[in-house]
Amino acid sequence: MEFLYEYGLFFAKAFTFVIALVIALVAILAVANKQKPTDNGSLELVSLSDGFDDLTQMGKEALLSKEALKKLQKADKKEKKDKKKDTSTEDNKHLFVIDFNGSSMAKEVETLRKEITAVLCIAKEGDEVLVKVESGGGVVHGYGLAASQLKRFKDKGIKLTISIDKVAASGGYMMACVADKVIAAPFAIVGSIGVVAQLPNFNKLLKKNDVDFEMHTAGDFKRTLTLFGENTDEGREKFQQELEEVHVMFKDFVKNNRPDIDIEKVATGEYWYGSKAQELNLVDEIQTSDDFLMQANESFKLYKLKYASKKTLAQKLGLAVSQGVENGIANVITSARNWRV
Repeated sequence: MEFLYEYGLFFAKAFTFVIALVIALVAILAVANKQKPTDNGSLELVSLSDGFDDLTQMGKEALLSKEALKKLQKADKKEKKDKKKDTSTEDNKHLFVIDFNGSSMAKEVETLRKEITAVLCIAKEGDEVLVKVESGGGVVHGYGLAASQLKRFKDKGIKLTISIDKVAASGGYMMACVADKVIAAPFAIVGSIGVVAQLPNFNKLLKKNDVDFEMHTAGDFKRTLTLFGENTDEGREKFQQELEEVHVMFKDFVKNNRPDIDIEKVATGEYWYGSKAQELNLVDEIQTSDDFLMQANESFKLYKLKYASKKTLAQKLGLAVSQGVENGIANVITSARNWRV
């Protein structure tokens, strides 16, 4: 009896704490929601060329004698002075660098589209773009939009290079194939030109526990496979048919952007490491983004471009919660029509 009393007291304290915490969160969200939402983000331009110069200078200071360093500094000063007098267009060319680290839901596309728009607004003839893609793929409509956004560079005549240092598979490769040039590290994961969709079905569990589930639709194939209903062979066949149609669209898209590819050979859903991907014409050159940028620094002024959105407190709290949910269950229970590439 004493145990039950102690347990009840503990439970009451815990319940009171939880209620107090919920009330506090509700109060915070109520205040936060009064903040005016804004889309006025900030565009950050960081000079990567200055970063290379700083590293070079630190290396020279560590290795050279004081006398040699003094002579070098004098020569560098003269070189910079001569460059200021030189008005050639080559010295004024820019290479804009954009990072894209894509999630399965491709929510980063919203930032990417603004970064691309920013580049298109400020780029001039001779400027180029490097997009560093890292993604294992995700929903087809999200990555399809990302690829379409990258195509805006080509439509404007701006040379686009995409680098794959770690992974650009499936939807990630859908983005990469748009580029004028694709480079990849030797062990980067490339390819996986395929489509997958999966979902659990709890119908047997519901029946076992005498739980009825009803779903009403208008249209024979408004729903094919469901989470809780009883799936049919007809629905499975239609589901597979739609999956194949998306795969054909994916293959056609890759083939149109990289006509030298033997599409039937590479569109099996497999992935390859960088060196083999080059043999299959999935990439053009084996090179890391670091080496590419070091070489480009000789001809371009390098800038890393990033768009940062301003968020209200409520948006920040909501983002934290949504990320937790996505990491936990969103990849397991999702809509049957969220085809993934």
